[in-house]
Amino acid sequence: MPTYHDPLQDADEASEALRGLAHASRVFDNPADTYRVLGDLLSGVRSLRQVLDQLGSAHLVHRGRAHDDDGDQAIGASEALAAADDLHHAGTLLDDVEERVNAAMTHSGRIAWHTPAQEVGQEAVTAEAPRRWLSVVFLQGAEADEVLDLIDRDGPDAAIEHLRNWDYGEETTDAALENGYVYDEPPTGQLDRVVTDGDYTLTYNPFMGHVSLLRSHPMSGPDMDETDMVPAREATSGVGPLDARTPRNATTSTSTQAQQTSAGTDQDWFAGPARSFGPAGRGLSL
Repeated sequence: MPTYHDPLQDADEASEALRGLAHASRVFDNPADTYRVLGDLLSGVRSLRQVLDQLGSAHLVHRGRAHDDDGDQAIGASEALAAADDLHHAGTLLDDVEERVNAAMTHSGRIAWHTPAQEVGQEAVTAEAPRRWLSVVFLQGAEADEVLDLIDRDGPDAAIEHLRNWDYGEETTDAALENGYVYDEPPTGQLDRVVTDGDYTLTYNPFMGHVSLLRSHPMSGPDMDETDMVPAREATSGVGPLDARTPRNATTSTSTQAQQTSAGTDQDWFAGPARSFGPAGRGLSL
């Protein structure tokens, strides 16, 4: 997260973000995504231009404090002036970069990307076998903060790999189906961030302090009847996974409600049933 006041930390995070983008942009499964990336890069180039100007100004303003390794102030001031001149020249070159990226974005925005014929066939198969999303784990408070720190440090892929430890396969699937934690799409709030890796979808919100992992599941057979599915818009609006008329396993209901009452919190829209043998303190996970 940018600090907006610490240039050292923000520069470090900007460097890491660009490294991550360089890695992630090796392959674009959807070429239409390039337009959005170009827009973000254009904004980044403009910000970089401003940074170079400000770095040059800092060398000029503080050149009276500049010395070489032997303590010669005249040489130090001369080096500061040279650095400011080179930074100014670099910023001028970035004006051309900005112009070219802006032109490329304009051309890219005029492209209508069509889906290859073989992928159209695959989409037809997918349409015949729709999928739903099951809640694997929902964390908030201190536990969510640990995962949010992991995301800041190692990225969302590391968080998905970590939270997969709460997926017990068929047992998790059965618990989600039994308790109604099944959604037509991953429930997300306005400020939630969403990352998908294979069958798993990670949603997290560093502002509200919660993290969720869901797993996609084919909608087939009696276990995935439409009546057991909660529309994501209802889940995020607070309606919850079940209405008052929907039966629930009495034992699971009593255990979950008791934990929620003792914690003094309302039921979360994709919190799973409690596990007596899971990690301590994770009563909201499946």
